[in-house]
Amino acid sequence: MPAKPYDAIILGAGAAGLMCAAVAGQRGRRVLLVDHADEAGKKIVISGGGRCNFTNIHTAPDRYLSANPHFAKSALGRYTAADFVALVERHGIRWHEKTLGQLFCDGSARQIVAMLLGECEMGRVELALSSPIGDVGHDGNAYTVALPGRTVIAPRLVIATGGPSIPRMGATGFAYDLARRFGLKVVEPRPALVPLTLGGDETLFRTLSGVAAEVVAKAGKASFREAALFTHRGLSGPAILQVSSYWRAREPIAIDFVPDAAADWLLRSKRANPRTTLRRALAATLPDRLAEALAERLEMNTELANTPDRRLDDAARRLSAWRFTPNGSEGYAKAEVTAGGISTADLSSQTLEARKLPGLHAIGEAVDVTGWLGGYNFQWAWASGWAAAQAL
Repeated sequence: MPAKPYDAIILGAGAAGLMCAAVAGQRGRRVLLVDHADEAGKKIVISGGGRCNFTNIHTAPDRYLSANPHFAKSALGRYTAADFVALVERHGIRWHEKTLGQLFCDGSARQIVAMLLGECEMGRVELALSSPIGDVGHDGNAYTVALPGRTVIAPRLVIATGGPSIPRMGATGFAYDLARRFGLKVVEPRPALVPLTLGGDETLFRTLSGVAAEVVAKAGKASFREAALFTHRGLSGPAILQVSSYWRAREPIAIDFVPDAAADWLLRSKRANPRTTLRRALAATLPDRLAEALAERLEMNTELANTPDRRLDDAARRLSAWRFTPNGSEGYAKAEVTAGGISTADLSSQTLEARKLPGLHAIGEAVDVTGWLGGYNFQWAWASGWAAAQAL
């Protein structure tokens, strides 16, 4: 039986793939959307604690990591957070803003999946779920994809299968293997937005498991003020997840435990209340267990009056830039996204199309564009999917 002709085949029914299929379908294209999973948008469903942090109102290109920091500008500029909010509101989905511009559904993340599937239906997109992808080929004119019981063909193929983060959801490195097969370069993938682990002398901080505090965390030139959480394996919480995307193996991260304090705050404390201790001074702004652990680590258990000013200055410096050297991360199993991916050097920023292989596009997490925590990666999925759809 001859293959049914499509205008485009999109591999991956996640956020980017669904968006791309819906927009292309509504532009009159005959679209086949393929996924090996038994339902579309599985990672959308579990995101944001089941409420889907679907975008961020502060989206800007400087909140994304990429070998080319300018690559995301075109797509993000043409399909904005406001555009996606308008779509959400057209479907009657109620939403709210949390901290730092993060937008969530009032109800369930499944509303976002239902919305995208509804948009696909409006575009008469054909959906092929539970369809493991076999051989993918290109004969110089069209792309062929082997699916269970049939082979499909189209002049355009979109890679939207994401990265290997959260493998229990079926995530794999398929996108990279396919890209390499077609001659595209891949920037080394690594887990991002992921908890970091501590070993050696720093394992004593694991005894603080469950303790959280607002800090400023730094890795390289990146700096984030949010909560950090001590875990039984190391460090987590929003501040740590943010800097994890910038952290590289064997490099230290720095945590400012007293971000609102002046440089001489301990000297002032000594003069204002000489009978107090470092632990009590810290406990004014930090949880007791953390204050006690930091004071013990600094070996400062006496009253401030009995502590030389020089030692207090040294302690204040340590507390404002406490260095941890993680021995690793919790890996793809706990990573919210994958950094790295299909090289932007091989793609058009306008259409997400491969420069040397017409008709091949890559979108979403599969591409070397990684956003901050807080809805930025979803906005990249929507924007890159929309941009590619304009060229299908």
